[in-house]
Amino acid sequence: MMTIESPQSFVVREECQKAASQNGFRRILGEEIGWAAFGSTTAHGAIYLAACGPQGPWFLALDHPGVVQELNLPATDVSGPGRACFAFDVLGALYRVLHRVYELGVSLPDAPLKEFELRAANLPRTTEAERLAIQRIGQDIFRDRLMDYWQGRCPLTGISDAALLRASHIIPWAECENDANRLDVHNGLLLSALWDAAFDRALVTFDDQGRPEFSPNLSEQARAELRWSSHIPLTDEHRRRLVHHRERARSQS
Repeated sequence: MMTIESPQSFVVREECQKAASQNGFRRILGEEIGWAAFGSTTAHGAIYLAACGPQGPWFLALDHPGVVQELNLPATDVSGPGRACFAFDVLGALYRVLHRVYELGVSLPDAPLKEFELRAANLPRTTEAERLAIQRIGQDIFRDRLMDYWQGRCPLTGISDAALLRASHIIPWAECENDANRLDVHNGLLLSALWDAAFDRALVTFDDQGRPEFSPNLSEQARAELRWSSHIPLTDEHRRRLVHHRERARSQS
């Protein structure tokens, strides 16, 4: 049975603070029973770091249920705070997961909505131009958070050139019931420009395994150019919205 070092030694405390700070969690929230807690001004949820000693193993506990679910990592049975705890033999592995935790913390609901409400709170909405300016703020936030969620890469093609990536809504912006749905990263895919154009016009959609389904209205030449190397890893929230998109694609066939 592994035992958490408590209180943390100088080396463990310094390594925990460095790991947290370098991955976006710079608010030191204190230590309890060997677990150092950290927060972020931009990412939702707290993280908790601990170790058996200066040589590890290292432990990460999380309290954000959405992040825990999206990480899809095997949990350890070490007793700790939060909803789940994960173990790492080396600091490098901990750093890689912490980076992903931050990306998910800034992108998962309802972080984009709160960011939008904060930035748009005092802006006028009287004229059409003013309303379009606010909409642009929301769309910029949506793109930025999709870049975080999908790690700056089109999941189909692997393209990571930012200029060639598009924030593709599954349910279109105008058809969403509210801003929460418009800004939810599970209502979006980060696609390269050609795939985005086909998806936006419902010439291609995706099944529940994230595999493309092509419209009969798409030419063979276009299909040949829509190359892909792997399916899209989808959550149940993506799948729920893609039902709407598939219906739209089939109605246009």
